[in-house]
Amino acid sequence: MIPEATGESRRVRRQRGVTLVELVSCSAVIIVLASLTLPVANTMVKRQKELELRQALREIRVAIDRFQLDTTRYPGIKQNHINSTNEEAYPEDLAWLVEGIDIGDAAGTTLKYLRRLPLDPISGSDEWGTRSSRDGPDALFTDGINIFDVFSDSDKVGLNGVPYAKW
Repeated sequence: MIPEATGESRRVRRQRGVTLVELVSCSAVIIVLASLTLPVANTMVKRQKELELRQALREIRVAIDRFQLDTTRYPGIKQNHINSTNEEAYPEDLAWLVEGIDIGDAAGTTLKYLRRLPLDPISGSDEWGTRSSRDGPDALFTDGINIFDVFSDSDKVGLNGVPYAKW
């Protein structure tokens, strides 16, 4: 017998294709899985930016503390660069940490504390909010005399529910 003449070959040809029901159900499963992964991916990106923000804040805060320590170690800094109203001898501008400051010795030694000012990963800029050591704990504005602390200028809220400006 010739195989094409039998009903068996027709049945085999029909079973080779994918039915519409199988195609729709497979597409539905893929759509459900994709819709579940998007929020997880967004959370992972936000968590990574928060880690970068913590690292940048820590880097700037350590540089501020080192600057303040060096003003006690090298009195020339305080005499030549620090405003008389700045008793604690913190930097008056974040640019001082990058550009460096002359310690007032005969050799003209300049101390630098940062290679560059880190970018705020949340806002994407190199502008940071600053707090003065003379500001109140909940002050909205700084007096600009010295920089005791930095924070993100973003008005967004972190995964922990705390605004980035309060970190």
